[in-house]
Amino acid sequence: MEDWQLEFEWLEVRHKVQAIMKQEALPDLNIILLLIGIQEYGMPKANFTKEEKQDLMHIAVCRLLSIDGYYEFEGRDGDGWPHWKILKPFTHKGQEEQENMLKEKVIQYFKNEVFV
Repeated sequence: MEDWQLEFEWLEVRHKVQAIMKQEALPDLNIILLLIGIQEYGMPKANFTKEEKQDLMHIAVCRLLSIDGYYEFEGRDGDGWPHWKILKPFTHKGQEEQENMLKEKVIQYFKNEVFV
């Protein structure tokens, strides 16, 4: 995806999420990952601990990278938390390249799973 297209579509997702959440500020990548994690966890609750929020963001990253075959869903544990198996190493280097890859996957996720 071209840089301009990525930024345009990323901004579009952020604006749509902002409107749904009825927030003043545009959500950043971490907030959107947290929301995807909650969606994939499937059991929302009022308050998550800091550790649970980190786990939810990890779930989101695994789900997003499963689109390209980096992870495979294994199942849920006794508490309902999803678990993923790594299939191949994530070789993107540098923070910017990793963030852009995640943004692309977030855009795909929202197009295919949320804004259909």
